[in-house]
Amino acid sequence: ALAAALAQIEKQFGKGSIMRMGDGEAAEDIQVVSTGSLGLDIALGVGGLPRGRVVEIYGPESSGKTTLTLQVIAELQKLGGTAAFIDAEHALDVQYASKLGVNVPELLISQPDTGEQALEITDALVRSGSIDMIVIDSVAALVPKAEIEGEMGDSLPGLQARLNVAGAAQADRHDQAHEL
Repeated sequence: ALAAALAQIEKQFGKGSIMRMGDGEAAEDIQVVSTGSLGLDIALGVGGLPRGRVVEIYGPESSGKTTLTLQVIAELQKLGGTAAFIDAEHALDVQYASKLGVNVPELLISQPDTGEQALEITDALVRSGSIDMIVIDSVAALVPKAEIEGEMGDSLPGLQARLNVAGAAQADRHDQAHEL
């Protein structure tokens, strides 16, 4: 029954749409960047954050998301990598980043005015093929241009969600096309 189901899936969706992890093609050696925390690296199961992948760090306000990203940037820089920080919140504390080990003079930073601008900058950086890590802090702060330029009380249902979906789709395309 399983063989028939697998054959049907491959017939409908194409060869490679489903496979056993032990078949070789599915299992790949994933390059990672340490988070700077041995415990977290172990908990992640691969020894850090995977390179060339989109990773969302989610949690409540002031839970350490930005600190974690800065620690990973510091680890990446130690390996000779280049990082960019898209500061949508306009709140990056450069002195704090330096204390965490970030080589601040080498860090690329952008403080975009709109969500669209942030995504366009991110897209240009990814397309350059020269960036090893891009942090967007934060997705919640990616405010659409129409919302910024609109009047208070304007009804713009779903605008933020559409921007986030567009950004996620763009990131997924890059994730598949560019193994950084």
